[in-house]
Amino acid sequence: MRRLGRQIWRRVFAWKWRILALYLCLLLISFVVRSRAPREPVAPDVQVMSVPAIRGEQTTNQIVRLAYREYVCENSREAPVVVLLHGSPGNHGDFRKLAPELAAQYRVIVPDLPGFGSSSHSIPDYSTRAHARYVLELLDQLQVSRAHFIGFSMGGGVVLNIVDIAPKRVESIVMLSAIGVQEMELLGNYYLNHSLHGLQLAGLRLMREGLPHFGWLDHSMLDVSYARNFYDTDQRPLRSILASYAGPMLIIHGERDIMVPVQAAREHYRLVPQSELRLFPNENHFYLFAGPNEQAALTTKFLDRVEKGQAVVRATADPQRVAMAAAPFNPAASIPRAMGPTALVVFALLALATLVSEDLTCIWAGVLAAEGRISFGFAAIACLVGIFVGDILLFLAGRLLGRPVLRHAPLKWFVRSADVERSSAWFRRRGMSVIAISRFLPGTRLPTYVAAGLLDTSLLKFMLYFFVAAALWTPLLVGLSMLLGAQVIESTLLSRQSLLLKVVASALLALITIKLLIRLVSFHGRRLLLARVRKLTHWEFWPPWVFYPPVVFYVVYLGIRHRNLTLFTCANPAIEAGGFIGESKSAILQALVRSPESWSFIARLAVLEGSLSYHALIEHAGEFMTEHSLSFPIVLKPDVGQRGSGVAVVRSQRQMEDYLRACQGTDVIIQEYVAGGEFGVFYYRYPESEQGRILSITKKQFPSVVGNGKSSLEELILKDDRAACMARAYFDAQGDRLWDVPAQGESVQLVEIGTHCRGSIFLDGGEVETAAVRAAIDRVARAFEGFYFGRFDIRTPSLADFQQGQNFKVVELNGVTSEATHIYDPRNSLFTAYRILFNQWRLAFEIGAQNRRRGCPPTPLGSLLRLLIEQWWKNRERSPLELRPIRVEAEVARN
Repeated sequence: MRRLGRQIWRRVFAWKWRILALYLCLLLISFVVRSRAPREPVAPDVQVMSVPAIRGEQTTNQIVRLAYREYVCENSREAPVVVLLHGSPGNHGDFRKLAPELAAQYRVIVPDLPGFGSSSHSIPDYSTRAHARYVLELLDQLQVSRAHFIGFSMGGGVVLNIVDIAPKRVESIVMLSAIGVQEMELLGNYYLNHSLHGLQLAGLRLMREGLPHFGWLDHSMLDVSYARNFYDTDQRPLRSILASYAGPMLIIHGERDIMVPVQAAREHYRLVPQSELRLFPNENHFYLFAGPNEQAALTTKFLDRVEKGQAVVRATADPQRVAMAAAPFNPAASIPRAMGPTALVVFALLALATLVSEDLTCIWAGVLAAEGRISFGFAAIACLVGIFVGDILLFLAGRLLGRPVLRHAPLKWFVRSADVERSSAWFRRRGMSVIAISRFLPGTRLPTYVAAGLLDTSLLKFMLYFFVAAALWTPLLVGLSMLLGAQVIESTLLSRQSLLLKVVASALLALITIKLLIRLVSFHGRRLLLARVRKLTHWEFWPPWVFYPPVVFYVVYLGIRHRNLTLFTCANPAIEAGGFIGESKSAILQALVRSPESWSFIARLAVLEGSLSYHALIEHAGEFMTEHSLSFPIVLKPDVGQRGSGVAVVRSQRQMEDYLRACQGTDVIIQEYVAGGEFGVFYYRYPESEQGRILSITKKQFPSVVGNGKSSLEELILKDDRAACMARAYFDAQGDRLWDVPAQGESVQLVEIGTHCRGSIFLDGGEVETAAVRAAIDRVARAFEGFYFGRFDIRTPSLADFQQGQNFKVVELNGVTSEATHIYDPRNSLFTAYRILFNQWRLAFEIGAQNRRRGCPPTPLGSLLRLLIEQWWKNRERSPLELRPIRVEAEVARN
């Protein structure tokens, strides 16, 4: 099945350029057809006028065509004016039945709001506020000073903005299934709704410009104008406009309205104490089209009362209703539950959001349920559908595309290759039960599902196990979030806060509580949680972005003091940028080898160029080993790398082949493996001095755990307080050995790469320094002309040999940004570490200053920034080389 999937994938890949060319041709033809099509054809039953375009509160130089239809009363042209405003999407035709009914007594004006119908569709502002100004401009040109306004759906927002802009021109208002207060629209919050409308707008624009539709989408009902209308409109001011409106108002609404919920009409009725409310139990949002006669009768009677001065206004309203209008909004009693298109949008958003974060989406869905916008069942099912579909896609990605899919977006953003390797081993050992277990273990779900696909698991069996686990997990998570959210929303502490703040607080509380509970229910989670706390309190585990800012500020200070921010790059003239970043490790080591005085102290190495074919890489590696009479193990590592990234000790031909297959395109060093202990020796020498000095010696210890015959290796790592802090590094290194149970007293070494970030323990080794060590290191360093400052990584069979200054090998030499790594000794305080690093950088600038006087120019700041950006980009891409050695080390442990 997997082979068939890959064959299909290769065929699709081979045809992709032809398919793309055909698609682009169709798209070009579509653009040509659209460019020749008439824009906004004018309906035969309308009149048009030209008005200046509106942007915000100002007019522009653009001219907009404004179409309208007028129905003149047979008795007199002096009859009262009624303006009918359609919704979005819509046009004057929406009132083709209602307008003639009203025209028996009134002069009726029905515009096509700009962006719709026969009016111009290309305008700078589609908001209801701009539409209100267009309507007022229309009335000015028709010389209408006052009018009754009827707003349908989105047209209600236009009417309320007219009231706000020109209140004296409004005789009365009829809200016909009309929008109003923001809280009743979609998710009830402007920013959330604005984001949803933005997504809708982006989607429609992408369809219009990216699909070869030949003009069909330009004139569809749900076009870009409709989406811009919602996106540009801000309903937040409408509540205050309603609360201050003093004239007569009639509200007509269907109780089954799923577009504008009936709760909106009831809230408008509360806010406007003089208003009249007419609800129709069996009618929906489109009652306008179904019952024009009944609406006309209600509206005519209301308008007659207004004309005769018999309608209630705010000044004559019932005092009890006036008091109710002054009361604050009560969301618990008023917020509508999502229905119809709103429910579909929320359902789709929740399902799609699970593809990004399952747990966070479930938490947010529970909070929405607590708020009352959706039911518990709705929230749980929406999340379950998204989770089910998303994880089936992960399974199929592993099944059809194999391991290469892990190297490409979007999977590489969420799933590490090492985690998949570990999950594969876990899956092989425990079978389908892993599917259910992983649902309740943080960090194991995504890699486990990809691993299930890689291992040719039965799709039907996977779906069954996964669905059962997800069906248990999802309602539990949503329900707990709902309970916590309800407590926060009803909390007296937040009683005076906005609903948005309550919802955000609910989501945060639910997130923190649930994340804690997930970890506390398992030994694995509890130990990792304790390790995370320990990492926060022990600075040696802090991430670089937390630890290094004071060092960076000190370096800037030194740069200002020495009048050159990059003066430190002169510390090593023989190394690019002084060894700041991106330097070639092989070039540095080969420079050391050239001197007869130092070549015996350098581990033998060669560079396997990334431009070579896979078979050529294997051949050259073999030739290197034969030439130097080497056998496995050997060391493979990238020629340009940082913090031990990609370094692997390989012990078999197969492991070497796996590594080199993964690293094609990247220069790799193949190096002699030196057994024994490892030391980091930080050396510096002033150019004007004859002898160098040792700033620091670090003893590198490779941690181990001791078996008890009962616990797995994973459990032993988690039980060790320090090892748990580096658990991920050790898990990666041990691979599928994690579930082995070491025998009583058996010692298991966790890593063999001397890098702190990959789990090695660094101790201050100042006591091992001897005169012989100083002389040997100085001799090796001075053999590299142009090197004055950096750290040697040294391997030696025994401490005695090292202290005698003989029988050791330099495996790496790092430049100006290397550290005096004894700072990571757990006995050192944070301030001690900073004192040592500050002294180190002071020396770098002083050595750089002397080299500058000797004619060495500092690397320009722009070049240094370019190197940083290039390295950041390489790290962001996460090359296959950085992924594969983890698997190699896992195989080392097996062998």
